[in-house]
Amino acid sequence: MAKEFDRTYNVPLGRAWIYPKQRRSKRAVKLLREFAIRHGKSDQVKISEKVSEQIWENGIRNPPRKIKVRLDRKSTRLNSSHALNSN
Repeated sequence: MAKEFDRTYNVPLGRAWIYPKQRRSKRAVKLLREFAIRHGKSDQVKISEKVSEQIWENGIRNPPRKIKVRLDRKSTRLNSSHALNSN
């Protein structure tokens, strides 16, 4: 069984800006999911609505360059539960 943890990360989303304008926020969500899988060592990741809303706050064309999130794992599922101040 996987260990439980609760960590805070600054996730760089700048690679989303190399994609076309109409796909940037979608790509930023995928980058966040890939980051959480890699650093949380889990296959299942749930991104909370607050985090998703913060990424999509400025529309599909202008996601943030970085976002500060808290990852926590209970049993085998990893949650990105809170979007902290990303400034």
